Amino acid sequence: MGQDNPINAYKKPSAAKLLAWYDKNRRMLPWRALAGETPDPYRVWVSEIMLQQTAVVAVIPYFNRFIKRWPTVQALANAHRESVLKMWAGLGYYRRAHALHETARLIVREHGGVFPRDEKSLKALVGVGAYTAAALGAIAFNQKTNVVDGNVERVMARVFAVEEPLPQAKKTLTALAARCLPRARFGDYAQGLMDLGAILCSPRSPRCDLCPWAESCWARQKGCAEDFPQRAKRVKKQQRKAIAFVLFDRKGRVFLQKRPEKGLLGGMLGVPTTPLNARKPLSWEEALAYAPALGTWTSLEKGVHHTLTHFDLELSVVVSRAASSVFQGVWVAPEKVLEQALPSVMRKVLNVALQS
Repeated sequence: MGQDNPINAYKKPSAAKLLAWYDKNRRMLPWRALAGETPDPYRVWVSEIMLQQTAVVAVIPYFNRFIKRWPTVQALANAHRESVLKMWAGLGYYRRAHALHETARLIVREHGGVFPRDEKSLKALVGVGAYTAAALGAIAFNQKTNVVDGNVERVMARVFAVEEPLPQAKKTLTALAARCLPRARFGDYAQGLMDLGAILCSPRSPRCDLCPWAESCWARQKGCAEDFPQRAKRVKKQQRKAIAFVLFDRKGRVFLQKRPEKGLLGGMLGVPTTPLNARKPLSWEEALAYAPALGTWTSLEKGVHHTLTHFDLELSVVVSRAASSVFQGVWVAPEKVLEQALPSVMRKVLNVALQS
């Protein structure tokens, strides 16, 4: 924090101005209740889980399909896990899908199908951390909780010109956000603050001329809003290497199998691979232990690059033909294989194999 920015003595921005701006400029999102409507905790919960590490524009079509298929927490609890994973395919971070299904069953089993309202019970739900519990509390139940996502961090960093870089500044930014909470309309305020960050206080080229908090913003007064939030130097992602085995039978069908429930891409359908998070590449002899069949495997010239949360993955693609179709998995016609519930990295692998 600069010495010319005594935060403890600085006047906080006006919640009333933000709410007035939100009333006129709120984003129309399928999970968001209209003005005067009572929010549906189920829709809020599903959207918040989907929005974890995923952009709004990518979530909207998935959310619409998901809610059409399972409009209530009871319906989701009664669903088959494989159906939920299939609906989730392509959205990424598949642990979220497992958590949704498990939590739906827990809410029906232990709470009679009614979402708990207190923060402690919300945090006890699978996949619900401090942020999601706060978002549910504010948006679904209009409780005074401090909802701080990336958009809110950016707004607070600019309003108070916080020089401490992210991620170290998260604690400071959360404390500043708590100071700015209103006395009422907590759900609208939380969503308004998120919308402010998404619509006006964007990472690049912020529209300070339209911002309801422009007069209170230290970064704007300094003329350097784009310089905030400041960020620590990024650590280069680790690199991982693995092998994907694409097996065809005599009819040209592709062999797919369900991955173990625990681990990367847990419970999802795909081609067999060596461990995706192995720190050291396996020798070819070691890799063959993960092949679905013995035989002659041919390495394709083109491989697959895929970025995961904590590392970048380079996948070599090898192909072979099986003499028999008796394996623990499924055989899918090549023209239908991409219609399956496949994670995006598997779609990349199969596109390479099918085009070779």
